[in-house]
Amino acid sequence: MEQEFDPLRAKMHERAIGRWENEGGSRASSTHPEEPPTIIGVVGDAEEVNIRVRLIALENIVVALLAHGPESHLELVREMARYISPRSGTTHHRLTVEAARNMLAIVDRAGSYREKADRGTL
Repeated sequence: MEQEFDPLRAKMHERAIGRWENEGGSRASSTHPEEPPTIIGVVGDAEEVNIRVRLIALENIVVALLAHGPESHLELVREMARYISPRSGTTHHRLTVEAARNMLAIVDRAGSYREKADRGTL
């Protein structure tokens, strides 16, 4: 199903990618000593555990919301994953590739919950 070009959606995609590049990307998580330290500084063990727990919670919330939302939401996430995936002739950025893969995995998880709900086994 081919969608027509939507300039507003394209602008939203550009802003999302810009935030990724400006607010972290690979620089904030870099452990290379030759790179300057980030503004945030070093995250302690307790903070890292808290961040991981919160990330797991948020991921599961997103799965639940997608599982009960319209199919258009699932398609929007798939579209964004395609958008951030490296295009032919570009450099593959490991974190972006992994983010796209994770987005599709979340959509798949939501899809399995949708199927269970449709069968009445949820």
